Amino acid sequence: MADKEIAISQNDKLLNQGESARRILLSDITGEPFDSAELHGRRYMISFFRFASCPFCNLRVRELVTRHSELASDFTIVAIFDSPLENLRKYAKDQNAPFPILADEENIYYKEYGIKHSWTGVLKGLIIRFPALLKAMLAYGYWPFQIEGKIHTMPADFLVDENSIIQLAYYGKDEGDHLSFDIINSFSNKLDI
Repeated sequence: MADKEIAISQNDKLLNQGESARRILLSDITGEPFDSAELHGRRYMISFFRFASCPFCNLRVRELVTRHSELASDFTIVAIFDSPLENLRKYAKDQNAPFPILADEENIYYKEYGIKHSWTGVLKGLIIRFPALLKAMLAYGYWPFQIEGKIHTMPADFLVDENSIIQLAYYGKDEGDHLSFDIINSFSNKLDI
């Protein structure tokens, strides 16, 4: 019941294709200020994640870091976590990401972008993505020992064009559901998506 209430209360806040991306002003894990307005004129992806120690999230960041060289050279990713900055530093610093990783502890931009919360999505992710969960924890050591943030936050990805217009808004249906890398790659290289 609570999931339905949350989904209904957020439905009118979802961002869609053709809408302007909301400006984001946060600090990255190095403490540097980040302003998404500086990305105007470039294509980029905004990716919302769960809490900093989330195994699914860290596995996804690892994929984005590992495959970053496949993306167009002027394309960037903006990764945002539902965690305090100090907690995010603890879990994200070793990723050595070539893109900004930001902390939105107050959920300011999670609200502006209509990011969903779902306990059903958490359970669904645990069941259908169990092999990925094991891989994240056993192969890479992404254990959720310290959870600071909302455990039932769902991920979301937004592809934004040179004019800061959202070309694709993808709201994850479970805790590990993100936009496919192939779609991101096509968008970065200005191919049809």
